[in-house]
Amino acid sequence: MPIPEDVTGDEIDKDVRQELQSLPKTLAEDVAKNLVMVARLIDEDPEGAYGYSKVALRLASRVAAVREAAGFAAYANQKYSEALGEFRAARRMTGSADLWPVMADCERGLGRPEKALDMAGAPEVNKLDKAGQVEMRLVVAGARRDMDQLDAAIVTLQSPELASSSVQPWTARLRYAYADALLAAGREAEAREWFGKAIEADRDGSTDASDRLAELDGVAFVDAFVEDESDGEQADDETETETETETDVEAEVDTEVAVEADTEVEAPAEVPVEDEVRVEDDVEDVVGDDDVEDGKN
Repeated sequence: MPIPEDVTGDEIDKDVRQELQSLPKTLAEDVAKNLVMVARLIDEDPEGAYGYSKVALRLASRVAAVREAAGFAAYANQKYSEALGEFRAARRMTGSADLWPVMADCERGLGRPEKALDMAGAPEVNKLDKAGQVEMRLVVAGARRDMDQLDAAIVTLQSPELASSSVQPWTARLRYAYADALLAAGREAEAREWFGKAIEADRDGSTDASDRLAELDGVAFVDAFVEDESDGEQADDETETETETETDVEAEVDTEVAVEADTEVEAPAEVPVEDEVRVEDDVEDVVGDDDVEDGKN
């Protein structure tokens, strides 16, 4: 797959760059460029990111960072079985528990929320940092909702991290998940409050909390571009209607002219004088002499 000229491979994290040092220099550079493209596209073009991850995987499948990137690219495309396999491979190579929450979420994606709950009780969770523990809490709440256990999902999200007034990288997503769970349970007033709090913490627009809050308030957003297209179509329809009307009028006029031409009365042929006298005589015979006289008077 083509690599843009502005991508050098130096953009990758230093820890990943260190992993790639085990490869020949040219190969390491190619792998690094593909990993940069994965990171660049994974949010806006998941399919494109997936394609670059497959190239990197073909070039260096024994590098943990490559397996991890391939896992996240597959995860972004909802290829949960493939993603889980890549995450497991990366974890075997590094021995790290960092991927445990996303592995549990893959189990959810595969329709196995019970497995995700089992993973939440595993010793690996104790090895997670604060961000990882919050992520695991989000996965567990999602699994509870998958099983229609809404109250349990709400309780799962009620934590010191949720109650904290400080804003951390996970704060917006945690508040959003809590608001969404409240709304699913029919607690709309509380949901509005927490969507508002999620907006306050969402500095990079990672959630659609503002849209959800507007929806609850009955505010509808109209796409101006679509509206313009509709206006244009309406104008075209009006123009077509006017054109059709003009055409119909012209057709009616033409028809009237044709009818007049067809019904035009021809001038009567001249009657010879002898015939006129004969006609008058016939009339006198019919009406009688007295009537004729009366008519003359």
